Amino acid sequence: METLIGSAAGVISTICWLPQTLRAWRTRQTADLSLPTNLMVFASIGLWLIYGLMLDAWPMVIANAIALVMVGSIITAKLKFG
Repeated sequence: METLIGSAAGVISTICWLPQTLRAWRTRQTADLSLPTNLMVFASIGLWLIYGLMLDAWPMVIANAIALVMVGSIITAKLKFG
């Protein structure tokens, strides 16, 4: 049951970044995105990823690795497009 709940949380918390990632790259309009906020989210997700690795909690690791890539992509778009 714990794995199911962790997996569901991982899927939801990972796909929540997909619309923003796609929009940032499709429209190239990132003026309304906060760089400091996204940097803090990136750091937070990175720490959750490390924590998941320490616990050997693979749903947490996979979800946070994917989210880290998406938030990193948002940060890259923000830096590239302003």
